Amino acid sequence: MGNLAIFDSNFAAFVIPFSERKGGQMRPSKKEPEGSGDLFRARLDQIINMRHELVRLADELDWDWIDEQVADCFAAEGRPGTETRFMIGVLLLKQIYRLSDEGVWERWVHDPYFQYFTGETYFQHKIPHERSGLSHWRGRLGDKLELLLAESLRVAHATGALKMKDLERVTVDTTVQPKNVTHPTDTKLMHKAIVLLAGLARKQGVRLRQSYLRVAKRAAVMAGRYAHAKQWKRQRRQLKFLRTRLGRLIRDIRRKTEGNEALKEIFAIPLSRAAQVRSQQQRQRGWKLYSLHAPEVECIAKGKAHKPYEFGCKVSITTTNARSPGGQFVLHAKAFHGRPYDGHTLGTVIAETQALTGVEIKRAYVDKGYVGHNAPKPLRVFRSGQKRGVHGQIKRELRRRAAVEPVIGHLKSEGHLGRNYLKGRVGDHANAVLTATGHNLRLVLRWLRNLLCKSIAALIAAIWPASAIRSAS
Repeated sequence: MGNLAIFDSNFAAFVIPFSERKGGQMRPSKKEPEGSGDLFRARLDQIINMRHELVRLADELDWDWIDEQVADCFAAEGRPGTETRFMIGVLLLKQIYRLSDEGVWERWVHDPYFQYFTGETYFQHKIPHERSGLSHWRGRLGDKLELLLAESLRVAHATGALKMKDLERVTVDTTVQPKNVTHPTDTKLMHKAIVLLAGLARKQGVRLRQSYLRVAKRAAVMAGRYAHAKQWKRQRRQLKFLRTRLGRLIRDIRRKTEGNEALKEIFAIPLSRAAQVRSQQQRQRGWKLYSLHAPEVECIAKGKAHKPYEFGCKVSITTTNARSPGGQFVLHAKAFHGRPYDGHTLGTVIAETQALTGVEIKRAYVDKGYVGHNAPKPLRVFRSGQKRGVHGQIKRELRRRAAVEPVIGHLKSEGHLGRNYLKGRVGDHANAVLTATGHNLRLVLRWLRNLLCKSIAALIAAIWPASAIRSAS
C-alpha cells in the first residue's frame, strides 16, 4: 500500500501517505485475520473466482484509510461500532447495483461475492449485524461521505481507467433530484393535514369536538372526480369545504392544548404546517409547503415538455469533459436548496471540485443557463453557443459538453438520483454523493472486466496462433 501512495502522489485528496493520515479517538471494531482454517465452514476464497471484478475492486479499495477517516465520527466510550469495511462495503454495494436497504441485505445472504467485498472470510448464512445499522451509519458519516467519492476516483486512476489530465477540463450541469413524495395538490395536502392532526390528537388523548375524517375523505375523493370531469366550480366547493374543516380542527386543538406546555410543544410543528397548507394559494409568490413529511421539497421547472414541474431539489453534477479510458467519471456532486440560479452555483462547485481532486481546473464547459456566473476565473468558462474565443481544441471540447446529459441519465436510471428516499436536506446531499460514487465504481468494474477479457484473449492468441486455429477448422 505504501507503493500505491507514492504512485498516486499527484492526487492531493485521493491518497494521503500513511504517515500523515490521522484518525480519531476510537474506531469501530476490526475483524482479526484468521490464520487457521475451519473444518465445518467454507472459505470464500476457495469457492469464488478471485479474478472476478468485484473481488479485484475490493482489493483495490483502501479500507484502512477509510477506517481512519471515519474514526472520529464515534464516541470515545460505549459499545464498539460495527466493522467499517462491512458497513461501508454494504453501502457501496447498494449504490453500485441500485438496491434498496432491504434488497442489499437479502442479496448479501446468498451472494458470496458480496460477502467477500464486505470483508468476510467464511460464507455466512445469516446477517451478522442489525439491518438498521445502514441508516445509522449513513447519518453518522454526514459530510464524510465525500471521501467515498474521492476514493472511487483514486481507484479509477490506480487501475488506469482515469487519467490525471482528464481532471483539468470538466463539464458542469444541474438537474433535479425528485423526492419520494406524491404530486402535491391542495386537496391532497389539506386532507393529509386533517388525517395527521386527528391521528396525533387521538394518540395524545386530546378529545376533539369532531375529527372530520369521514367527511374530509369524501370531499377529497369528490374534488378529484370533479377536477377530472373539468367541473371546476364544484371542485372549488369541495376545496373550500376541506379548508373550512381544517381551520376548525386547528382552532379546536389550540383551544384544547391551551395551558399545557407539553402538548403545545408536541403540536407546534404539525399545527404550523397545517396552517401553512390552509393559507397558501395556488399562484402565490414565495415559499410553499409541498409535502407535510418533507418540508424541504421545492417545485422546480426545467422546461421539460413531458415533466413541466418536478418536486425535490437541484443537484449540480461535474464530470470529466474528455472520455477517459474507463468512461466519463463524476468528479463532484452537490445538492442545492432554495432553487439557486445555475450561474450562482458555479463558483462553489469549481472550488469544491478542485479541493476534492487536488487538480486545478483549466477549462469548464457549461450550458446557456450559466450566463452571469460567479466563477473565480470567468475566462476559463465556456458556454454552449459561445462564439468569441472558441476555436481549435476548445471548440472540439465544447461540442463534448452535451456528453454530461447521458451521464445524468445513467445516474437516474442506474442509480438513486431518479428518486430520493432519504430524509431531510442531509439526505438530499448524501443521496447525490453516494449516487455519484456508485456510478464511478460501476465504470471501474466494467473497466476491470474488460481488462480481464483482453488478457484472456491475448493469452489464448499467444498459446494458439490464428494460423493453427484456421488449419484445425
